[in-house]
Amino acid sequence: MKPIVAPSILAADFANLEKEVKMLNQSQADWIHVDVMDGVFVPNISLGIPVVEAIRRHAKKPLDVHLMIVHPENYVEAFHKAGASRISVHIEACHHLHRNIQQIQSIGCKAGVAVNPHTPIQDLENIIADIDLVCLMSVNPGFGAQKFIPSVLHKVRRLVDLRALGRLKYRIEIDGGVALDTIPEIVQAGVEILVAGNAVFGKGDPKVNAGKLLKAATEASLLKA
Repeated sequence: MKPIVAPSILAADFANLEKEVKMLNQSQADWIHVDVMDGVFVPNISLGIPVVEAIRRHAKKPLDVHLMIVHPENYVEAFHKAGASRISVHIEACHHLHRNIQQIQSIGCKAGVAVNPHTPIQDLENIIADIDLVCLMSVNPGFGAQKFIPSVLHKVRRLVDLRALGRLKYRIEIDGGVALDTIPEIVQAGVEILVAGNAVFGKGDPKVNAGKLLKAATEASLLKA
């Protein structure tokens, strides 16, 4: 399966957001990842529905919306209307996760479940057949430019095994610390979707950086095969 690079728009220049989105349209990135933080579930506040709507007006690539918020069920429909094609909610924030997944899928979105670094994969096993995407946090959520947590790769391998065992179709995404030096081990462990913020927007030309990340991921994928 071809690797997917999903730049995190949270790391972009918000004073020139239209320009940044149009640049991503012309890049080798596949999706645009949108981190929504509420200052409650995570210790930071990011962007909301009006900003997602603004991004969607200019984006030609799917919006992968990651809700790092409490009570996500109250906002799922609004984010879908704003332009999300995929919505991930945190297992740690959902009291009725199966209901949350059904809600997302019922409005026409792909449903993902995000998992913090400390949360064991076995907590997903009773829901995993129903979801479209597992987003593994490889940093503690809330801030960009954090160091990659290598122990998360054990969870990647477990997800690969569970998928094969159950003949399931969910995709595996990783969010946090993705960079040229971490991509080989990430992809070879079984990750297919790479969320990258600082590695795309931090230094140099973001369009070039996205291409380099995709090239590195593709090469790692070929070695894995």
